[in-house]
Amino acid sequence: MGTIKTTNIEPIADNGTVTLGSSGDTFTVPSGVTITNSGTATGFGEANTPNFLVYGIDQAMSDNTTTKLQFNSEAVDSDSAYDTSNYRFTVPSGKGGLYCFNTTYRFEGGMLSQINLNFRKNGSDISSFYTYSGGVGTAIYNSQQYVSRNLTLFENCSAGDYIEVFAFFDIISGSTLQCDTRQGIGQFSGFRITS
Repeated sequence: MGTIKTTNIEPIADNGTVTLGSSGDTFTVPSGVTITNSGTATGFGEANTPNFLVYGIDQAMSDNTTTKLQFNSEAVDSDSAYDTSNYRFTVPSGKGGLYCFNTTYRFEGGMLSQINLNFRKNGSDISSFYTYSGGVGTAIYNSQQYVSRNLTLFENCSAGDYIEVFAFFDIISGSTLQCDTRQGIGQFSGFRITS
């Protein structure tokens, strides 16, 4: 076939539609060619859904106990995939792929010898941020009032997989500690990067 050279293609009617090819056809853009878009592009790239951002409350946690963080309020939940009653994100049907998850929180009050923040997938630990002073009864930071932790995870997930956030601490004196996951201080978020 031949080559068509022109500077402009328009439909016959104003505000009409121009269709290139039909189902099964392939259009190749060679290396070095630049595509410039000044209009609205639909159907290209990833929508990055589902996506969610949740936060919680000032949660009391017991010493030497691994506890699920109770993010029970939603700021964003594109696919209604986060459950505020069991504090977990579940990958919806047809939405498997590579995901990015992030969580942050703040411990309040008490000197700590161990801190662990971790993601669990389907009930099993898959990523953690662990800090240990080197000895039980020895503080990680002397005279600290607030300790913040942040953890990011890239994980391939299938439909039905669920992600939760857990934390553990060893407090030098006392039996409970406050974990602050209020909006602006703590959160759990995630989005699908690619299918």
